[in-house]
Amino acid sequence: MFESLKEQVCAANKALAAHGLVTITFGNASACDRENGIIAIKPSGVDYDALQPRHIVLVDFAGCKVEGDLNPSSDTPTHLAIYRLSGTIGGVTHTHSSFATMFAQAKLGIPCLGTTHADHFNGDVPVTRPLTKAEIAGEYEKNIGAVLGECFRELDPAAMPGVLVACHGPFTWGRDVAEAVENAVALEEIAKTTFGTLLLNGSTAAIPEDLRRRHFFRKHGDDATYGQRS
Repeated sequence: MFESLKEQVCAANKALAAHGLVTITFGNASACDRENGIIAIKPSGVDYDALQPRHIVLVDFAGCKVEGDLNPSSDTPTHLAIYRLSGTIGGVTHTHSSFATMFAQAKLGIPCLGTTHADHFNGDVPVTRPLTKAEIAGEYEKNIGAVLGECFRELDPAAMPGVLVACHGPFTWGRDVAEAVENAVALEEIAKTTFGTLLLNGSTAAIPEDLRRRHFFRKHGDDATYGQRS
């Protein structure tokens, strides 16, 4: 009964590779079926080229494997934590894409400097605090979800569909896993253009708030004018 969900997750993981957001077996994508309490996620350490829908692992919201011959991604506890943070989230990605990871490793958020950024992220993309020694030594992946949760206290997950984990890399989400992948692509692009902007003039002057809001809300919300509407 979850074949469609597994196909979507397999396609999403392959899309991360096609967009150049993952290297070797780094990264993963997942989707959830909230009605049935199921998460479908990439198996740990499986090459993207070899990945098939039959390899996708199903777990419940407690993290227990429900279906699959392989072990789920080691990041599964973090994905589960993100799903618990908002009922609007239907898909999650984690990558180590180059430019977004540079900001994460520098423990810097990505400032909103222009309209490309504002089209997808309504403000600066936040970075989590670093994990403590106790958090690293304990339930590490679950604790990554906890520090992400601290960022959620200050953000609307629909308006800010991504966070950088300090010293680690980006997580993005969406209403479904395809949207989560799109947000991962957008996040890497704005990280790259911001990095280049900072190299050119070192300025972190934010985009004017009225221009930021105009660009974000013309693509998102009830009064959006971008794209085709029925």
